[in-house]
Amino acid sequence: MEYRRFNDKIVARIDKGEEILEQIKEIALKENIKLASVSALGATNNFTVGVFKTGEKKYYSNEFKGDFEIVSLIGTINTMNGEFYTHIHMSAGNDKGEVFGGHLNRAIVSATCEMVIQIIDGRVDRKLNEEIGLNLFEF
Repeated sequence: MEYRRFNDKIVARIDKGEEILEQIKEIALKENIKLASVSALGATNNFTVGVFKTGEKKYYSNEFKGDFEIVSLIGTINTMNGEFYTHIHMSAGNDKGEVFGGHLNRAIVSATCEMVIQIIDGRVDRKLNEEIGLNLFEF
């Protein structure tokens, strides 16, 4: 991975074989990012995304292997209990144009991933909401 910071924006290239969430965390910790939005596109050959079933308060994951284009990767970097936290969703399409997506658990880059991180001057922590079953923004 390589990246450059331009004031409140970071432009990153995540390379073949690297895991996307690990690279986001590395950048956030190195740059001391407490709040930001993330967007990206690229290619993956191995990813796991999930869906949260609200009635059960539980995530279910699906793993995909093969050639996929990342058509959308979007989310946030913030904190929970003052520590790094990220919430990312990703959609990826196959060679038939079928798109699969959800909450990103893991994605290995197969060619490249081009990412822009927009740093926000502030802090928003997260806290577990027992009723919903998710870590929600705590203002």
